[in-house]
Amino acid sequence: MSELYNISSSPHVRAKDSTSRIMLLVLIALLPATLFGVYNFGLPALWNIIVTTATAVLTEFIYEKLMHKKVTIGDYSAAVTGLLLALNLPAEAPVWMGALGSVFAILVVKQLFGGLGQNFMNPALGARCFLLISFTGRMTSFAYDGVTMATPLAQMRADGNLSGVNTFDMLIGRIPGTIGETSVIAIMIGAIILLLFGVIDLRIPGTYLVTFVIFISLFGGRGFDYAYISAHLAGGGLMLGAFF
Repeated sequence: MSELYNISSSPHVRAKDSTSRIMLLVLIALLPATLFGVYNFGLPALWNIIVTTATAVLTEFIYEKLMHKKVTIGDYSAAVTGLLLALNLPAEAPVWMGALGSVFAILVVKQLFGGLGQNFMNPALGARCFLLISFTGRMTSFAYDGVTMATPLAQMRADGNLSGVNTFDMLIGRIPGTIGETSVIAIMIGAIILLLFGVIDLRIPGTYLVTFVIFISLFGGRGFDYAYISAHLAGGGLMLGAFF
């Protein structure tokens, strides 16, 4: 007798780890960047993190209750979305903006497309794009030590050289930027946690970063300039995007 084949929707490959365990590990891995963001930017960052994360969880809960669906806030995926969005916001952004972004992330990008695993893009990044288009000025205004200033990459673009860029400060995080993207060291601590627990495969972020280096060397106008490439790797949200 020939074997029978069943046709079904994804997923077709299952792992022993539960969604809640994976998402909890992601939350733990985001703690170094989160704590440094609060240390770096103070109470405004903390309030944005709390409100944005809480709104994401609450939005998922309300939607699933209204739609008579199984409530899934216990898998922590909504909390991960809210926290990731918060870490992609300027610390001085008004809290209502983060809350609006969370509603968009959960309701529009995630739930209206079928929920976790069915969304067409990362909900947090979808919400960041939405906020960037809707509130460009607020999303591109960064402060450090109470002074509004350009990010190192923006300064480098304006000056046309690396004179205003301190790569060491960028690695530590003593620079303006969004709440969670400034410290490469904090992000890498989280990345190591994800790798040690098998949440991510090094080949994916590794390929992402190698591809970036190749393309910036070919089309960045400076060839393989170590200082120039290092500044790009240590500035902006590249590392946060690569591992999270």
